Amino acid sequence: MSEIYDIGYRHYDGPRLGRAYATRALTVHSLRGIFGLGRTARSKIMPFSLFAIMLLPAVVAIATMALAQQRILPYSGFAVIMQAVVAVFLASQAPTVVAPDLRYRVLPLYLSRPVSIAEYVGAKVAAMTLALFLLVAAPLTLIYIGEVVVDMPGPPATGEFLGSVLMALLLALLLSAFGLALASFTPRRGLGVASVIVVYLLSVGSVPLMYTTLYSSGYESAAAWAWLANPFWLVDSVQSWLFDTPPHIPEGDYPSGPVSATVLVVLVALALAALALRYRKAASR
Repeated sequence: MSEIYDIGYRHYDGPRLGRAYATRALTVHSLRGIFGLGRTARSKIMPFSLFAIMLLPAVVAIATMALAQQRILPYSGFAVIMQAVVAVFLASQAPTVVAPDLRYRVLPLYLSRPVSIAEYVGAKVAAMTLALFLLVAAPLTLIYIGEVVVDMPGPPATGEFLGSVLMALLLALLLSAFGLALASFTPRRGLGVASVIVVYLLSVGSVPLMYTTLYSSGYESAAAWAWLANPFWLVDSVQSWLFDTPPHIPEGDYPSGPVSATVLVVLVALALAALALRYRKAASR
């Protein structure tokens, strides 16, 4: 003989907040995870330590402007100078955005709600982009505020500052798309960190070698293309074209500005497509 028990389930009669709210909530949740908010104290050590390291040059630059009345750190070259710190931040935090969902196979649960794969990927990329943008833009803004307060000779470099902030956003988008795409191919956080670091080190080490080899062989125009293999120099080339800032490379010059901008757009599109295909495959399992 069977019995029916009333265990208190009730239908939800409240407002349906929709897909936009779900995507925004996923973005905020991912951003909090990047900085370790709502997690253990150990999870906060790496992101906030790297953030503090990024602020140190800004403090030194402000002190130099106050004492010596001169600029030692160009806005347009800040991201290139600090690229190692930015790369470590990307490598250490990108796997925290994508690895847990893949490891515990909870992606079908997200997609059972009104969230598509495109919206899921967009939320993850938006969170990582915002985190990297804050990492680069915060010191730039601090330096600019210090320049205004110190009252340096001549007008403040407002145009260069605004251009560098815009380029920081483009750099953050490019790095986020590629970093998450690399990290998403393994559910293991350690392997995700290693993959991003290895790709960055290869781009840093091989680019000057390729440039020197091509240039010494007489292929000067082809040698200029080598700098675009590094994302920081790629964005710097676009910045140099748009805002007429000096290139921040060891030697030589970049290809033409429109070419660099086209390469940037194509790389972002390819990385986003690879990320979407990876999650489409993971969701079908």
